[in-house]
Amino acid sequence: MSRIGNKPIDIPKGVSLSVEGSLVKGKGPAGELAVRIPAGLNVKIDGAVVTVSASRKDKVLNAHHGTTRSLISNMAKGLATPFVKELEIQGVGFRVQQQGHKLVLALGFSHPIEFEVPAGVTAKAPDATTITLSSPNKHLVGETAARIRSYFPAEPYKGKGVRYKGEHVRRKAGKAVA
Repeated sequence: MSRIGNKPIDIPKGVSLSVEGSLVKGKGPAGELAVRIPAGLNVKIDGAVVTVSASRKDKVLNAHHGTTRSLISNMAKGLATPFVKELEIQGVGFRVQQQGHKLVLALGFSHPIEFEVPAGVTAKAPDATTITLSSPNKHLVGETAARIRSYFPAEPYKGKGVRYKGEHVRRKAGKAVA
């Protein structure tokens, strides 16, 4: 029995959800999204409340039950107000520039990194050391932020690199000169 899967989902105002076959489709002020429902799960929409139930007791289906409920909940929240991830760039000469739907990152390599922002994600570079990503799709925002961060994660000696806003980087002492 999935504890998370049994919780009802409240639909925010301005968001409409519908079940079409094995998809839950949603529309809201931030856009449109869809979530696939695994076989064996039932989704019911009663007014402004969505419930997910399993047709049988199975270990694998139990895991899908909670996951599907969380995906539908995140879809409803994201359609009302988009999810936002902020990245900070620290280091001498490290900067970002926005060129249309691309981000050009200067991260200390011999060449700039041109990052194509995926469709569905809005990227803004308000200044040379900050990147703001937003999208109604929580998974897509997190994956995009992780891909940008993977080019140069914050290193522990000087603290240079790309980090999430508010991320604490544990610093190490360098070599002790004898």
